[in-house]
Amino acid sequence: MNPYQQAVTDEEFNTNDGQILGGVAIGIILFGQAGYSFPPGSVENAQTFKYPVLFHGIHAASVESVVSPKLDQDVISQLVDAGLYLEQQGCRAIIGACGYFANYLPQVVEKLHTPCFFSSLMQVPMILSSLRPKQKIGVLCANGKVLNSAPVLANCGIHDPSRLVVAGAEELPEMKKILSGVGHYNTYKLEQGLIGLAKDLVTKNPDIGAFLLECTLFPSHAWAIQKEIKLPVFDFSTLIDWIHSAVVRKQFYGYM
Repeated sequence: MNPYQQAVTDEEFNTNDGQILGGVAIGIILFGQAGYSFPPGSVENAQTFKYPVLFHGIHAASVESVVSPKLDQDVISQLVDAGLYLEQQGCRAIIGACGYFANYLPQVVEKLHTPCFFSSLMQVPMILSSLRPKQKIGVLCANGKVLNSAPVLANCGIHDPSRLVVAGAEELPEMKKILSGVGHYNTYKLEQGLIGLAKDLVTKNPDIGAFLLECTLFPSHAWAIQKEIKLPVFDFSTLIDWIHSAVVRKQFYGYM
């Protein structure tokens, strides 16, 4: 059967009160003012996705308020409000466009009815279960110091950090621009810095079996990193594509 024959079905379709659009399954919560640019591949760039996404920014969220082990009550309140809005517009899953939004994950999911995925690190338990017991995951993150001191790991279901080898990019010149919010950075120079960090991790830790990129900007460089280290590389794009495949199932057809 041709799947397009199922485009119109004999059933009632309901619209949420206040819903003004349809057909967007993935909602993405952004910083209200990020202070950095968004290359293709980043979560903040709509061209990254092969399906529609609905972006919604919150002004309380910034590098200072989110990339920190200290919780900000305004961020919590606005994350909940943003999540409720995205639910209202028909989104079936909600993404937080910063890995450190996971600091706030328990407080937000308690108030929403839609699944929330606030960090690419949520893939870590699944990746670890695919590796040999002594293998580890190399993690490239925006700020390694914060990652090790914040509730992000526990909120993502990571209870054995010893199986992670973390490299923070905060000392890279281009990452310093991003974290300070100057509004621009050189993507090529950032990519070369990330490749250097990844290669150094693998050299020092030959038991690494996979890589995880924590920052929403890093998927832009996943291909180049994998080309150098020859390992599976997971990031926000692999997470969001997987989520979309679950909330928008495709009908199978053909013959036997």
